[in-house]
Amino acid sequence: MTDETLDELRPRLVAAMVPHVAFDGWTDVSLAAGARDAGIDPDVAALVFPGGATQMAVAYTDLANARMTAALEGLPPAKVRERVTRAIRLRLEQAEDERETVRRTLTVLAMHPAVSARTTWRTADSIWRACGDTATDFNHYTKRATLGAVYAATLLYWLADESDGRADTWAFLDRRIEGIMGIEKAKARLRSATGRLPNVAQLLGRLRYPAV
Repeated sequence: MTDETLDELRPRLVAAMVPHVAFDGWTDVSLAAGARDAGIDPDVAALVFPGGATQMAVAYTDLANARMTAALEGLPPAKVRERVTRAIRLRLEQAEDERETVRRTLTVLAMHPAVSARTTWRTADSIWRACGDTATDFNHYTKRATLGAVYAATLLYWLADESDGRADTWAFLDRRIEGIMGIEKAKARLRSATGRLPNVAQLLGRLRYPAV
């Protein structure tokens, strides 16, 4: 017997499934093997992923996000660019021995674009939060949308990269991050310039109701 809820069992079960997914995919075969390895009652395990392969794939990406976040805790402070680059690189390095599992995951998610978009968003959000981002305005959304695109592109590059130490992937990532930083700097300059412009509403108000 276990006192764990299904939500608590999910990350433990999906982690145990990972070695089997490379061969059997996100299937009931991998589910049964993972349950056996993790010492989870198979009847209970069968209840953990009512959404089937899609829910299993999402749970794996959530597990990868959690692993990355945990590994980033306590690291010395750095510039934003360095923190973001470090986070993405760490996440991919943690999955180095799971490349086939990642491929299987992307295959499943590709059949469900809306779900895939949500998981990419959650990954970008996890990265920004792990890097200390606290934006709550429109910036919150633009940062995650932009970083999500960078992460997705880097992930696909990494899967095809056969260079020594994935050096080509890290160079690709650096170029993409440079692009993000350029956009953020341009936005900051625009905000600064806009802040120095006269208030159009006030000017129009003065024209309509001139001071006596």
